[in-house]
Amino acid sequence: MSEVTSSSTPTHAPQNVRAWLAAAQADVLFEATSLNVSDGQPATTHIRAALEHGAHAITANKGPIVHAYRELRDLAARQGKRFLFESTVMDGVPIFSLFDQMPTVRLKGFHGILNSTTNVILSEMEEGLTFDEAVKVAQTLGIAETDATHDVDGWDAAVKTAALITVLMDLPIRLEQIEREGIRDLTPQALRNARRDGWPFKLVCRAQRVGETVEATVAPEKVLSTSPMGKTSGTSSYLHFETDIFPGLTVTEENPGLYATAYGLLADFVRAVE
Repeated sequence: MSEVTSSSTPTHAPQNVRAWLAAAQADVLFEATSLNVSDGQPATTHIRAALEHGAHAITANKGPIVHAYRELRDLAARQGKRFLFESTVMDGVPIFSLFDQMPTVRLKGFHGILNSTTNVILSEMEEGLTFDEAVKVAQTLGIAETDATHDVDGWDAAVKTAALITVLMDLPIRLEQIEREGIRDLTPQALRNARRDGWPFKLVCRAQRVGETVEATVAPEKVLSTSPMGKTSGTSSYLHFETDIFPGLTVTEENPGLYATAYGLLADFVRAVE
């Protein structure tokens, strides 16, 4: 068998991110690899390399926020560059930027619904689909991966909760410190009964400051159907903050499109280079 080589194929393609940064003379790195719950790699290494190269680093990956936020934040400051990550929670909604506009405000706690995949699955199961059938619906919509484990077992919601705690409360937290329960044990019958009674199940994230520590959970809860969380369905998200100045501050994202996360990356790019 003969081998055909295209003349347009680079003969000296960069073999790693540092080589690529040098060859491209990059000013900005967009990091969008898949989430690695255990250690945040390879995203953390990519972002560190970008900042050390002298480029701004923008990511949609939650892993580096949970596993290396302070290191990367401080490295960016020393380099005079930006490390931005607005798309990591609630797509492109300016959650982190919101608190940038409220200096000295102390976040006491928050609760909300941050995983749209489980929202869709629970809604479909309320209509009578099995768990597996509901997961396939979420996959068809493009919001669930082929392996939906991170969503249905609560990992995605836990990582988002940890990211909010780490950045907005300035309290680093390990994922194992968050009590986590997914939705696998909920049956269609239990979900239909709960909806009929006016208390549907939702996968709820909670965090509360306790002295100089924080208590956090991710678990299915029954919520009043007429409450803001009870009305959060489909691909929508809901996040309620409790601060020392504002007793209640709520952000709701209603059924975002596929471009919402991309917008968050674009908005971070504008902030970095303006």
